[in-house]
Amino acid sequence: MGMGTSIFIIRWINFLTMFLAILVIIFGIWMGTHHDGCRKSLTLPVMGLGGFIFVVSIVGFLGALKNNSILLWIYLIMLCITLVGILVFTVLAFIVTNNGSGHSIAGLRYKEYQLQDYSTWFLKQLNNTNSWMRLKSCLVKSEDCNNLSKRYKTLKQYKLAKLTPIEAGCCRPPSECGYPAVNASYYDLSFHPVNSNHDCKLYKNSKAVKCYDCDSCKAGVAQYMKTEWRLVAIFNVILFVVLLIIYLVGCCARRKAARNRSKG
Repeated sequence: MGMGTSIFIIRWINFLTMFLAILVIIFGIWMGTHHDGCRKSLTLPVMGLGGFIFVVSIVGFLGALKNNSILLWIYLIMLCITLVGILVFTVLAFIVTNNGSGHSIAGLRYKEYQLQDYSTWFLKQLNNTNSWMRLKSCLVKSEDCNNLSKRYKTLKQYKLAKLTPIEAGCCRPPSECGYPAVNASYYDLSFHPVNSNHDCKLYKNSKAVKCYDCDSCKAGVAQYMKTEWRLVAIFNVILFVVLLIIYLVGCCARRKAARNRSKG
């Protein structure tokens, strides 16, 4: 492989990296458009990663275009740092999302979630008073709970509904409380449950209260975060493999180019 061929390969590798960076940014935008403002915890980091990869690819392309060994070394070092960062985040994401799963309830098409089932990292984040107050305020303003009565006109429709984890945890009391549902947004609280679950006392029919202070609501949010983190982790595995191939090919091309330059 001649020096010209090596430089040509590096240029095309960086075009591929630019394209990959654009795909990462598009993935981040897609995450943002599919979720409301309360649940965009990973949207900006994903878009930031795409932007960083794009900058790295530009550095590599300029290095190959001008045959500048310093820029090419900077490109390879930055790409290596990116790979290490993606690997560390992905491993941590799989560890954090390893725990937690819903509990099936007889007669319901959706699951209920318990906060203690989730990793200590999620518990620390959700039990932080300041962060939960911000998230709670956002959830109250969102349409998650308010839309239930619009989507399910009758009690039968509501009982056959397949609620999301946040709807199941924040918009209604836990099933073990035993409160009879009157409709999708109102429960008969005149029944006094024997169950010791603290969430039973916290639930109110008010739109501003609901079960937003309940552990079941935090568990619903934790399940959503788990799903989001797991999706990004799987995406990162694919991204890591592609970038690793690009990095190895780039290293080989850079080594052969340097060897040809020394011979020349």
